[in-house]
Amino acid sequence: MKNKIINIALLTVCFLIPVLPLMAQPTPPPSAPVDGGLSLLIAAGAGYGVKKIREKRKKQQDSIENK
Repeated sequence: MKNKIINIALLTVCFLIPVLPLMAQPTPPPSAPVDGGLSLLIAAGAGYGVKKIREKRKKQQDSIENK
């Protein structure tokens, strides 16, 4: 009985090994442009950073003038 189970398991593995790579094929990613939105986000982030730096410098300058 034990020998029969081992034979069936080995036979099943032998039949599944060639099929497994076929099932593991990924689907191709959708072709969508990434550059347009990404460049807008980078520009917005740079503008926001410049605004924050200017506000910080103005606040420091106002605190120095008030002393």
